Amino acid sequence: MQYARAGRRLYEISGAIGDYAESYGYGVVYDLVGHGIGTHLHEEPEIPNFRQWRRGLKLKAGMTLAVEPMINAGSPDVEWMDDEWTVVTYDGSLSAHYENTVLITEGRPEILTLTEEEENVSGKSKGRSRPESVLCSAVTG
Repeated sequence: MQYARAGRRLYEISGAIGDYAESYGYGVVYDLVGHGIGTHLHEEPEIPNFRQWRRGLKLKAGMTLAVEPMINAGSPDVEWMDDEWTVVTYDGSLSAHYENTVLITEGRPEILTLTEEEENVSGKSKGRSRPESVLCSAVTG
């Protein structure tokens, strides 16, 4: 989240996620990306979870982003089930999807979806209630 600050570039976040996961041999799903949050749930910009060759837009204070990588233990390839909602790894490997909503500020980003327990562990509690973070357990094909 060190790149989620006003004045930085969107794809610095993307590159950091992808580089970290791939450095451990994991596959980063290219077919699913994060997104902006505003008056609608899914808005621009799209937030890839892998390195881009462009820099992306300049982040501004007040932007709210859903950063949600899907990381696979094997290949980055996925397929959709017949319900058109469930996504599984093409090679049957384990996968994890994690999402946090991040508010861009002039200083440290504010993670809006930390649970109270996560806030207590990180020491970043602000004394207000927050929605639960979304953590989807492993999905196999």
